Amino acid sequence: MQTVPVIVVFGPTAVGKTEFLLHLENIGEIINSDSLQVYRHMSIGTAKPDNSVTSRIPHHLIDCIDPDQEFSAGDFVKQADKLCHEIYSRGKLPVISGGTGFFLKNFIYGLPSAPASSEEIRIQLQKRLEKEGLEALREELHQKDPDSWLRIKPLDSYRILRALEVYYTSGSPLSDYKLPDKMRSGYRFLLIGLIRDRAELYERINERVEAMFKAGLPEEYKKLRAMGYSPASPGLSAIGYREFSIMEELGSMTLNDVKELIKQNSRNYAKRQITFFKALPDVNWIHPDQWQDAVEMVSNFR
Repeated sequence: MQTVPVIVVFGPTAVGKTEFLLHLENIGEIINSDSLQVYRHMSIGTAKPDNSVTSRIPHHLIDCIDPDQEFSAGDFVKQADKLCHEIYSRGKLPVISGGTGFFLKNFIYGLPSAPASSEEIRIQLQKRLEKEGLEALREELHQKDPDSWLRIKPLDSYRILRALEVYYTSGSPLSDYKLPDKMRSGYRFLLIGLIRDRAELYERINERVEAMFKAGLPEEYKKLRAMGYSPASPGLSAIGYREFSIMEELGSMTLNDVKELIKQNSRNYAKRQITFFKALPDVNWIHPDQWQDAVEMVSNFR
């Protein structure tokens, strides 16, 4: 079986992954591993690379599905496997890049085993969701599986119901189904982690959110709502969008309040990302400005 070399570039939100990847434009093609950039109609709030970037280096798994569709780690691994072999067959290196940690970890180590779905339990939970509301089921998840409760976004109804379904199907929390502890066979990995000083990173996050609002993020959210997508849609439950739904519910928030909340939530998310990525072994950590070191690593890796 052919062993495919794969470069994996990751780091927290706003660390500078897009700019960094341009230095690899003659080497590889990008496979997006950001769970939000797969959605159509959501360009500003997801900091999706624009044509000036994608025209220089090919990007895959961007603008694939609508905001009301699910895109799981299993979906990502299946698509990324296919793309890695296609890219390598063209004489290029596959470069997987993004900030969604569980997508990356599932690709590197493989998907965890999990019990088969139970349609009966899933239907029961869906009925309870409609009757009791998401917050009640989220609190139930907190009691049954606190680790999954911490990991799953508060408005992610699909994954909340899935975690409860696993618990009631198997009697064990979803968090008990661990990833394999060895990297997958068939691949050879070079892991590059991008890191900045925390104060520098937080300043970049704040600047990015300001730029998003100037680019029309509030209008992008309004357009999505006008297209019929609800705040419960997987895409709109993400940071940068869900804060607008909170404004809709409360009725007392200003756009500036929303902006500041997005900044705060983004900083908190970056902190969680750093903790997650720091736990990964065999990572070459570099500052994005040290891209020459990464190019040398990649040259030696090939």
